[in-house]
Amino acid sequence: MKNLKDLGQNLGTLYYPKSAIVYYRTKGSNGCYIEHFDIAPDGRPVNAHPLTEHEAGRLAKALNTGKEKQEPFLKPVGVMASNILYINPAPNGKVVWFTPATTKGLFFSDNLQIPSGKAAVPPLLWAADRRNLSVYALISGRRPKESTPLYHAPFFNVDQNGGVCMGTVEVGIRKAASLEEFTRSWQDYFYNSYFSHLMQGHNPVKGNCVSLWQALRQKQMPFPKEVLIRANRTLKDILP
Repeated sequence: MKNLKDLGQNLGTLYYPKSAIVYYRTKGSNGCYIEHFDIAPDGRPVNAHPLTEHEAGRLAKALNTGKEKQEPFLKPVGVMASNILYINPAPNGKVVWFTPATTKGLFFSDNLQIPSGKAAVPPLLWAADRRNLSVYALISGRRPKESTPLYHAPFFNVDQNGGVCMGTVEVGIRKAASLEEFTRSWQDYFYNSYFSHLMQGHNPVKGNCVSLWQALRQKQMPFPKEVLIRANRTLKDILP
């Protein structure tokens, strides 16, 4: 007995049964029935009942997660887009990309007294991982170089370091998202959220930010780049 050893620590993670699913099928037809069992502490299947929609949803989510783990993260669907500047396909990932000046539908909280709708936005530089987004403005729509100076993004909900407060928006970037899905999702999250306040008193433009966006909405004019403020950093400063 003195030579006995506890080998439990070498077995790795232990998994305990929590539920069981039994699939029934009738003879000679395509009829089927799925039953769900809870597992009692002693290992017995108990509480037999038809599989509910909630339980089926949890099972589908678990199976989809397993599939995602086998799929590559941040892999381009086709030829990589020319606006991509940097990719790190690590588990949390990171992508840096830019977009030209354009017109976008924007949403503003009632307290700002800015009507929601389309307005011009300047060229932007985006940097994001699976959980966080930073946005900066650019003077030119040309492809940035490492030495290209960055400007504060002229939006509400963006702090002085470019970090975006997503508020109540629930961010859900898939672990197997393609490069195109990743960048598109972050832009959708940003533009479909409500701009509501200046972050920590940071005014990102020369002049009054509310007045600027009121004018952009009412006059439908191009974005005035002269109101942008240098962020005292370049593209190189935000790369790893």
